[in-house]
Amino acid sequence: MSADQTLAFETDCHIFDGCGFSTVSPGLHSFVFKPLFEVGGFEFNKAMLLALLGSVAIVWFFWAAFAKPKVVPGKLQMVGEAGYDFIRRGVVYETLGKKEGEKYVPLVVALFFFIWIMNLWSVIPLAQFPVTSIIAFPAVLAAIVYILWVSLTFKRHGFVGAFKNFTGYDKSLGPVLPLAMTIEFFSNLLVRPFTHAVRLFANMFAGHLLIVMFTIATWYLLNGFGIAYAGVSFLMAVVMTAFELFIQAVQAYVFVLLTCTYIQGALAEHH
Repeated sequence: MSADQTLAFETDCHIFDGCGFSTVSPGLHSFVFKPLFEVGGFEFNKAMLLALLGSVAIVWFFWAAFAKPKVVPGKLQMVGEAGYDFIRRGVVYETLGKKEGEKYVPLVVALFFFIWIMNLWSVIPLAQFPVTSIIAFPAVLAAIVYILWVSLTFKRHGFVGAFKNFTGYDKSLGPVLPLAMTIEFFSNLLVRPFTHAVRLFANMFAGHLLIVMFTIATWYLLNGFGIAYAGVSFLMAVVMTAFELFIQAVQAYVFVLLTCTYIQGALAEHH
């Protein structure tokens, strides 16, 4: 098989697609999917489909839970209220306070559940892929937060106040003030949105790669080395899947917690 044929084989090969995956090591090709369809140069692939289905699922869940709220909630309403209240009180109110934070509750709740379900696709049969492991999705979400943070800073403090906010201006620093302001400026306006996106992306990317590796290794070892070796690999796949469930929720929580922290920084008075 030529190098070009090998690359094409690896790019097209995914778990359970019948292409002999047990001999293919996991890598970047595990995150590349052939388009489901193409319209006018626009390619719609599996990751986009999962993102769309996740959005529909979230809208349907909250609509079903709160379309006809009852004083004595049913099971669906109870679950919806618990999730909503957890983010509202445990994240937004704790960071921004009730008065300032109430208007941002819908955004933060939507971000949390959207990210969570995008992560959850990793362990759902047939889907088996975390959408946030593709950098474009976390980057767009981080960009939304970034634009909100910058606009709020200018709106609350004006141009001069926003500049001081972005640069951490503090005249008590004396001679090191220019250096400190330069570092703060690049850290806030360039590094912050990058790390906000990459933190989510990198965790989901690494987690999915580990699960794929141990799953493939299970079948490979079963065919070549015996059930004992394959059993250890299968156990690790199960452990990593359970751990990934925890990480998926944690990363959604961390993303919205940082979002609230950035908003709090934009609203705080600069001294």
